[in-house]
Amino acid sequence: QEKSSRLSAALFGEDCEITHDQLYELLKYAALGRCHNATQPSWCRIYHQSHLAGVVVIVLHEMSQLHFYKFYLQFKHLRKVFRHRFTLTPSTNFLASLYGEGANLKPQDTAQGLTSTSSECIPKSSDLQCDPIIQKYGEKKRGLTSYTLTLEEQKRNDYPIKGSPGCKGYIHTECDQQRTDSSPLFGLDCEMCLTAKGNEVTRVSLVDARGQCLLNELVKPESTVVNYRTRFSGITKKMLLPVKTRLPDIQTRLKKMLPHDAVLVGHSLNADLQALEMIHPSVIDTSLLFARNEGRRFKLKFLAKAVLGKEIQCEQKLGHDPAEDARAALELAQFFIEQGPAKVAELNLEMLLTTEKMAEVSQNKAALQPQGCRVQKQLNEPPHLSKPCFLDCLQVTGQKPLLLGRQELDSSGLCQSNLSTSNKQILQRALEDVPLSTFSIIQFSLGPEYIASHLLAGLREKVRSKLTDMLTIYAGPFEESFCLKSVKKEFGRCGPIQSLTVVTETYQPYVCIQYEVLEAAQLAVESLNGAEVAGSCIKVQRPVTAAMLDCDVLIKELELDVENKGVIYVAGLKKSLTETDLQEEFSQLKDLETLFLPKDLQSGKHRNCCFLKFQKSQSAVDALEVINGWMVKGSKLRSRNALASGHLWRWIRQMKHSNGKQGGNILYEKMEQLSDSEQYLRKKVKKLDQHIKKLYRSLQNNTLCVVLFPGVN
Repeated sequence: QEKSSRLSAALFGEDCEITHDQLYELLKYAALGRCHNATQPSWCRIYHQSHLAGVVVIVLHEMSQLHFYKFYLQFKHLRKVFRHRFTLTPSTNFLASLYGEGANLKPQDTAQGLTSTSSECIPKSSDLQCDPIIQKYGEKKRGLTSYTLTLEEQKRNDYPIKGSPGCKGYIHTECDQQRTDSSPLFGLDCEMCLTAKGNEVTRVSLVDARGQCLLNELVKPESTVVNYRTRFSGITKKMLLPVKTRLPDIQTRLKKMLPHDAVLVGHSLNADLQALEMIHPSVIDTSLLFARNEGRRFKLKFLAKAVLGKEIQCEQKLGHDPAEDARAALELAQFFIEQGPAKVAELNLEMLLTTEKMAEVSQNKAALQPQGCRVQKQLNEPPHLSKPCFLDCLQVTGQKPLLLGRQELDSSGLCQSNLSTSNKQILQRALEDVPLSTFSIIQFSLGPEYIASHLLAGLREKVRSKLTDMLTIYAGPFEESFCLKSVKKEFGRCGPIQSLTVVTETYQPYVCIQYEVLEAAQLAVESLNGAEVAGSCIKVQRPVTAAMLDCDVLIKELELDVENKGVIYVAGLKKSLTETDLQEEFSQLKDLETLFLPKDLQSGKHRNCCFLKFQKSQSAVDALEVINGWMVKGSKLRSRNALASGHLWRWIRQMKHSNGKQGGNILYEKMEQLSDSEQYLRKKVKKLDQHIKKLYRSLQNNTLCVVLFPGVN
């Protein structure tokens, strides 16, 4: 879709590894965009970044790739929804660079002008011409009608408009009289709760031009309240129990109270009018009045303090006071009209915001050190700003990031430890708070009791053993004098063979073949079971072990994996064929997007198989029919749906080449304990997957969501 943001990453097989710096690049550009000197990531591309609704990073503490593939079936939602998987290369603690000490940032990574002195805070007259306020309104004072939103501006900023399809049933204030510069101003603000219907009004405040409160009323929503948002709205269930006033009552009262030439003032007033389901033709929106570059907006709390010298929305209060907010917005509009754009531009609000945020960050970092250390540091070193982490940078730009879980941000922006909160409690808070933040880090935990070395080693050995069994097939029986070369050739057409041995413990000989890729083993089972090979009608099967009882289910789920969507596996290629040859051979296939040719780790030579990725799933299905039995330079091809084309393909190679000899005592003396832990882990992982599902479904469209498995080190 033209206006939706998309993430494009051309990664396949061997390329599914990124560094922490590359992930940092992605998060930084997604959160800040070009307006804060962030650049497109070097390894992928975000299209339409300005349309991103937000960024959510979900951290699964104590979990790694090992847990993801060990409990692959339990991660039902995660593996079907998230389209890209990457291995993070080992480095310093990435999480610390996100929300604690340790970020390796260059000075330009933070907002510009951080080292400016106070004498530089007043912009020169030449600089004023570049100020977005001057560019929008000019330097001369104007009357209030110059600052009311035009019809086009209202449409662009989602204001309810008369005759608009989305405003059917909305009440018109009928304030249609011509506005003049002496028309009366009224400040309006609402608090909303989340209901089954969406955002519904629970409190309305209206103040007149002198700041007197004309209306401050609680409203009972029509639908069932899902989330009272008490931290922001100040509304509780108990407060609404005796309330009889409904939305139509408020609409009627507002219509009666407002004169026919009234101008409504508010901060992001569109949200209030949408919740009130009312249409008013003349509005001043202070979030747009105090213009910024790149469509950004100052928060009401900051403007009240910087322009009016007033503290509002204090942390000590439970929720916002709509009368206070309505009055602040009204006074801001009055200040702007009375002083004019030039005086407002001279305030240099961008610099004030940057200075304020950096001062907070610096104070917060200093507050974490013991007093003696701070004194000694001041004696030994010249004063300088502490190295900011990613959340610091966001706060500097005026954003208020959200951090929930093992570490959380307190009211002053400090990162504090919080080990007592359960995953369920974290989820509930995330469902409430994530929609209100543009950048969120939500941390769930497996539990420190599951990071013991013998448990991790046992899990690793079990996964490695199961992968080996899935890559292995047994074929036979053969005649005593069968031709081993013929068997190897026939089974080699299914894909690259790691090893082939003859089993002699049976009455008649069998062969044990271990493949390098899952698709090859599955293709052998599907195409050669019951076939005649080396003069014998043979049976082809995988090893029968307890761990392999769910193999068929696992194979089916891997085929449906989002990473394998539109991807097919092709075997039987001659090793003399180059990538260019194959591109030429397969060029006639419709919607072919990428060809991936696996290579041998030691020699660097390509294997006798490849993966083809298509733009459309149906094109992949059509290609399967064409390719099976296709002759390419004298070689007959075999193909099937991919099982491990992307990240899993790389991870299997790592697991196969890892040393499984961890010591018999470590691995097996506590197998009973491991089995009990594994059973509990399955349940816990399934629950975590459900938490992610609920959180994911609550996100707005065009939200970039990243899930991290950081492991234990």
